[in-house]
Amino acid sequence: MTRPQAPRRRTVRRLHITSAAMATGVLVTGLLAAPAGARSRTDASTGPGAPIGTVARTVGDARFEPGPCPKTPEPIAELEGARCGTLTVPENRAESTGKMIRLGVAIVPAVSDTPKPDPIVWLAGGPGDDAVGEAKMAIDGGLNRDRDVIFMSQRGTYSADPTLLCPNIDEFNARAVGLVYDAPSTERLHVEATKACRDQLAARGIDLSAYNDTESAADYEDLRTALGLKQWNLFGISYGTHLALVYMRLHPEGLRSVGLDGILPPSKSGSAATWSSARQGFDGLFKACAEQPACNKRYPNLSATFDRLVRELEAKPVTTTVTLPGSDKPVKVVLDGGALVNWMTSATHVAPQVPAALDELAHGKPQRIAQQWAGGKLSPQAMGRVAHGLVYGVFCSEWTPYESQEQALRGGQETFPSYPRSVQAQAPQLTFLRPDCAAWDVPAAAPSIRDATRGDVPTLALSGGFDSQTGADNGPYVARTLSKAKVVTVPYEPHVVFATSKCAQEITVSFFDDPAAPKTACLNSLTAPEFEIGP
Repeated sequence: MTRPQAPRRRTVRRLHITSAAMATGVLVTGLLAAPAGARSRTDASTGPGAPIGTVARTVGDARFEPGPCPKTPEPIAELEGARCGTLTVPENRAESTGKMIRLGVAIVPAVSDTPKPDPIVWLAGGPGDDAVGEAKMAIDGGLNRDRDVIFMSQRGTYSADPTLLCPNIDEFNARAVGLVYDAPSTERLHVEATKACRDQLAARGIDLSAYNDTESAADYEDLRTALGLKQWNLFGISYGTHLALVYMRLHPEGLRSVGLDGILPPSKSGSAATWSSARQGFDGLFKACAEQPACNKRYPNLSATFDRLVRELEAKPVTTTVTLPGSDKPVKVVLDGGALVNWMTSATHVAPQVPAALDELAHGKPQRIAQQWAGGKLSPQAMGRVAHGLVYGVFCSEWTPYESQEQALRGGQETFPSYPRSVQAQAPQLTFLRPDCAAWDVPAAAPSIRDATRGDVPTLALSGGFDSQTGADNGPYVARTLSKAKVVTVPYEPHVVFATSKCAQEITVSFFDDPAAPKTACLNSLTAPEFEIGP
């Protein structure tokens, strides 16, 4: 999902919860060494054995045409040699306006000279991330060992046409680090930015009601048929799991298997669920510190310290000034209770630092947390890359119509009863979601969007023990109605374990080899991180 920016872990790009989005795919370079130099089988053959993506084809209202590779903010070496093109589909299949949109497609060939016939399609995080921009993570993790990997820009995203980016929201999010996080004045400015985004997109003639999971799932099904594929496999990260579960429910016939990493079930997504996820991730990290003698001795009762800091900062916010890497310009940062909670949802990506950072804050040194809080939001990677129109299209049609304000508040009250009401009223990663959605003003999705996905498609349900954005209990939850689901929790890992864990990468690749028997022995050798111990 997408909103606060993540502190950096190794080469973390961000964990944007954009305008109202949840924690999305943390784009961290994978650790599994895989030969990225896949040979491109781009011969001009158009016969039955032609490589996937080299033949133009029209199926119904959709058309795939080979062509140049989609644009990306920076060059991505893993896309060199990819077979690329464009999928053209109706903007709104429920309306006979004839308006079409174009989605960029990139197919990275398998390393193997004899690839399996059923490729893997990558579903990006967000909502609002462009799958094409996540190619490095997928290929670094070895997904293209035996299968081609397909990346398509979800409708509205960076390499699609039209784009629904709205950099004005990114600019506001950067400015907001100097504002009290959950103040009414901040809410007013936040909603003004959201409405300005909506007005700008509507003025371009974009049908905002058409940017949702139902239409996106149909886009991917159109891609499968237009590429002439009988079957393929899905791998979704973060919000991509939300889309994958909708796709599984609506279009199961072409699926060989599905991998889910950082699971966000459409049937229970919303503010209350984000509170539950935060609790799980926080507790996992605090427990790991308590079980490590040096950490427990230096930072006893870390959970109680954190709760106390939330209350104190909400009553009396701390203002400081920091400088960020690559800039000597001072940045004003305000830390209140809500900001601290949202920092923590991302800080599990740098778990070894968290106890020391909280201790520093408790002793009047907020700079480390302030720098991390501001760093993600002001980084170049946070500007002009997220499709906020898709963010709100999903949340405001599929989430808020099916969760009352009372339910959302109760989620915070029951999960963190000691927090001030002003903190409980704004779910982590979803601050001001309801007034934002009132400004966005799109119709509710059909109630079936909240149906649990059922079926017998082999599914890998991956979670991280430190995931404070999509809690690990979502794995068993989705497995209740998926008869061939394998539930795996990778301990000590944050949101999107494929991005940070070689073990998770090995499990995933083995699952696509044999969905009935993923190899999980590597879990037995995992140990907790060594926490930083301050003076």
